[in-house]
Amino acid sequence: MAKIGLFFATQTGKTEEAAEAIQKQFGGTSVVALHDMADASASDFEGYQYLIIGCPTWNIGELASDWEGFYDELDKIEFKGKKVAYFGTGDQIGYGDNFQDAIGILEEKISGLGGQTVGYWPTDGYDFNESKAVQNGKFVGLALDEDNQPELSGERIQTWVAQVQKEFGL
Repeated sequence: MAKIGLFFATQTGKTEEAAEAIQKQFGGTSVVALHDMADASASDFEGYQYLIIGCPTWNIGELASDWEGFYDELDKIEFKGKKVAYFGTGDQIGYGDNFQDAIGILEEKISGLGGQTVGYWPTDGYDFNESKAVQNGKFVGLALDEDNQPELSGERIQTWVAQVQKEFGL
């Protein structure tokens, strides 16, 4: 079994592409198992000490529909003792008042259930007004903007994965 469970939802395919790139950067399927939230259950989270949560911010500051539908199920999962990293996709220009809100919403819920957040990411290089994903001047996870900064995603993923590997202790 892979050491890391990566749980993602996607609306347009961008978050799934990012999940696959993150999986590859970590070393492939033997290290990271991908779980599409369209088909996931609470029991899928069992057995992983390390989790990665991926979600696009959809509409105006909302969770992707598959995470929205699963949100209450998070209460059934034991997050205590688990390290959790987050990544999101969003549009900082078109939705600058709620850029990356989805990962902020999920991080608040999961940390409230005992998950330990790792993988904080600097806000430098982004142009947005507000975000529920910002704590103490940093995003709670990797912020990707495939609409306005796709050329930066590869390097951002590489840097973030190296950081998260250290924080996971791998």
